Amino acid sequence: MKDGKRAGFTLVEIMVVVVIIGLLAALIGPRILGQSESAKIKATQVQLAQLTQALELYHLDNGFFPTTDQGLGALIAKPSSQPEPKNYAKGGYLQKKKIPTDGWGNEFVYICPGDNGDFDIISYGSDGKPGGEGGAEDIGSWE
Repeated sequence: MKDGKRAGFTLVEIMVVVVIIGLLAALIGPRILGQSESAKIKATQVQLAQLTQALELYHLDNGFFPTTDQGLGALIAKPSSQPEPKNYAKGGYLQKKKIPTDGWGNEFVYICPGDNGDFDIISYGSDGKPGGEGGAEDIGSWE
């Protein structure tokens, strides 16, 4: 210590640093959050494509798609209800033996026959409810 002064930061210096950190957080935060939402949407689209492919394989083997009641579970375990598949693939149609969820951890909705094709697979987005906008917007297999 020289001249009786102590080393350290003044209150003004600390306040300037806090303001700078706040400004950086305000500028960068929304971009990072936006990327996170975009990644969840893309992950959901990939899962929809994989489920669609598995359903197409099921159809090729059996001549029909699982009913709405049989659901996506028909891709990992042979349905016992009618119509019962005669040429069900040994081990099912999904590699991990698990039905994937959408990017927000919600289950997909499966409808057969669908309004947009032979079947519809729908993610209700971040809110898990039909409709919505932005991250809460529905994502369908036909899109």
